[in-house]
Amino acid sequence: MNTESNRVVLIGVAGDSGCGKSTFLRRLKDLFGEQFMTVICLDDYHSLDRKGRKEAGVTALNPKANNFDLMYEQAKAIKNGQAIDKPIYNHETGEIDPPERIEPNKVVVLEGLHPLYDERVRNLLDFSVYLDISDEVKINWKIKRDMAERGHTYEDVLASINARKPDFTAYIEPQKEFADVVIQVLPTELIEDKESKYLRVRLIQKEGIEGFNTVYLFDEGSTIDWRPCGRKLTCAYPGIKLFYGPDTYYNHDVSVLEVDGRFDNLEEMIYIENHLSNTATKFYGEMTELLLKHPDAPGANDGTGLFQVLVGLKMREAYELLTKEEAKAAAAV
Repeated sequence: MNTESNRVVLIGVAGDSGCGKSTFLRRLKDLFGEQFMTVICLDDYHSLDRKGRKEAGVTALNPKANNFDLMYEQAKAIKNGQAIDKPIYNHETGEIDPPERIEPNKVVVLEGLHPLYDERVRNLLDFSVYLDISDEVKINWKIKRDMAERGHTYEDVLASINARKPDFTAYIEPQKEFADVVIQVLPTELIEDKESKYLRVRLIQKEGIEGFNTVYLFDEGSTIDWRPCGRKLTCAYPGIKLFYGPDTYYNHDVSVLEVDGRFDNLEEMIYIENHLSNTATKFYGEMTELLLKHPDAPGANDGTGLFQVLVGLKMREAYELLTKEEAKAAAAV
């Protein structure tokens, strides 16, 4: 009698480049264990190399520059427990290198620009998240990175963002509608902050997804505004504001959790954790402990880090539920 599940759980992580996917994947590895999680970057399914895209006059965001048939066939194969020979897109040379063998794993993450674009691929996913960075924040992040690390001018940075915008709006952004969870990063509403030092981060959670119970603050289904600064939480000006309530998003019923502002002391996050329900933690303080694993990661001290950890916990919960069901079915045979 086989009680061990061979189920491969497929997770989709969508978003534009530079929106925090790498940090989020690091947090997922903390939860699943590096050896049990394989990440497939969907850039590897570019059908045109850099030169080919230039000649065709398309960007990597354009579906015409990507092989969705192969992406679907290989995602289906790996979910069925079969090894694949995945192509490799070489970011340094801009060319497509010989394929590499990828074996199935307990968790396989499809991350990149298009995990939710093709309906066939989308239907294979067991859980999906879209990382949604507002234009103002995206520009500030890119300026900080490209001007400081890559020596680009402000004009260069703005020009590269504007050049991608039509394709981003046409092909990447619409995928938000299909994600189980959206992490939305917006400018703060607490003060005027043109450099995006403070952020308002929203966790938009779809209702009615099988095996996914949305996280809530205090009282499920109520609308809550909470300013926790005081004796139990250290808050420098302009403080922190939390919000929770029901809403609609692309005609779906959703629950929204929101954090505006920055946490001064991550160790005090246990106080916030105590007031959240359905977090899928396994022991007291697990959420805080996971946040403290990467205290210097981008967004660690605002809602970005908190919600990345929360979504990771919910993904682990979905994984355990799916594999338990599979093991139960195998045992009954």
